[in-house]
Amino acid sequence: MNRLCILSILGLALLTGSCKKPAGEGGNSSIRGNVWVQDYNKSLTIMQYQYTGVDVDVYIIYGDDTSYGDKVKTNGDGEFEFKYLRKGNYKVYVVSDERIGNTNDTKEVAVTVDASITAKKQSVDVGQLVIKR
Repeated sequence: MNRLCILSILGLALLTGSCKKPAGEGGNSSIRGNVWVQDYNKSLTIMQYQYTGVDVDVYIIYGDDTSYGDKVKTNGDGEFEFKYLRKGNYKVYVVSDERIGNTNDTKEVAVTVDASITAKKQSVDVGQLVIKR
């Protein structure tokens, strides 16, 4: 009997604790957008070309997490989509180059956009993320 009570209490705690799910996978909403590339010279001072970002890694951070929860690659038109998301707040980012001061050196930086899913079956378009290369 004592064991049955403990199992019942644990089961009830698991059920009530799992009602509110944090941002992340497991829903029926999505976040989408596209990537545009600005191709610069080595010192990032003169833009030479612009084009859709094909096969670019795009990352998503769920809620307040400190590292990304998933990544996808853009398609042939530079488009991406994260599917099966729950309600919550998200950060989407791609990696871009940035010039360091007045030098010819560059570093990698994140181009980030925030997105919120507030309803079931919602599709959020974060627009165009522009990166430099």
